[in-house]
Amino acid sequence: MKTHYYLGWFSNFFPEKLGKVLQEDITDRKSLTMISSNPSLYEGDGATERSWLDQAGIIFDEYHLINYRVQKEAAHTLIQNASVIFLLGGNTVEQNDFLMEYELSDLIKKSGSVVIGASAGAINMSAKWLCSKNFGYKVENSYVYDGIGLDDFSVLSHFDLENNIAMLQSELSPLSEKMNIYASNKDCAVRVKGEKIDISGNVYLISHSKIQKLDETL
Repeated sequence: MKTHYYLGWFSNFFPEKLGKVLQEDITDRKSLTMISSNPSLYEGDGATERSWLDQAGIIFDEYHLINYRVQKEAAHTLIQNASVIFLLGGNTVEQNDFLMEYELSDLIKKSGSVVIGASAGAINMSAKWLCSKNFGYKVENSYVYDGIGLDDFSVLSHFDLENNIAMLQSELSPLSEKMNIYASNKDCAVRVKGEKIDISGNVYLISHSKIQKLDETL
């Protein structure tokens, strides 16, 4: 059964309930493979995300980080052997380019591992996402990127929703006519397990240009 976690960014650590659910879902703890969103940056990458798992008592036998120091073929092997695949937060566009350059997307889609993404990583796990200057990207014109497509929806993660609802609704309206968009702030998660979607924290659903706050189910 596929299990995907689309995380925001956590101020400290996972909320207790979310940590407990992750513990239950992650039964195979042989290998954690992390995918950089700043693949040219080699120091400290993934330390924060790993600390969240450590604090929740989720410890692995092996830890691996895929960046430009890892050859493409070796990266493919790490993905295929991973117990958990974690797409790190950081630069969404750089990570998207890296996924394409290293041809990782199809391997991740085919994997039976638990897949987790934080912020940029969560956005790139989704089917499509909007790159816009209103979301902090340094671009003049908005552009819709293809993500990995683990699930048939879009994600806007780690964004100040409450103060930007009108802009959010306007900006994302065209994409929301084609697919559901899950927009979350900090300390949030959308969990997909099989056909079931669960919510932790403040998450909004934008669908057919309408926006609604979702009830927490985790």
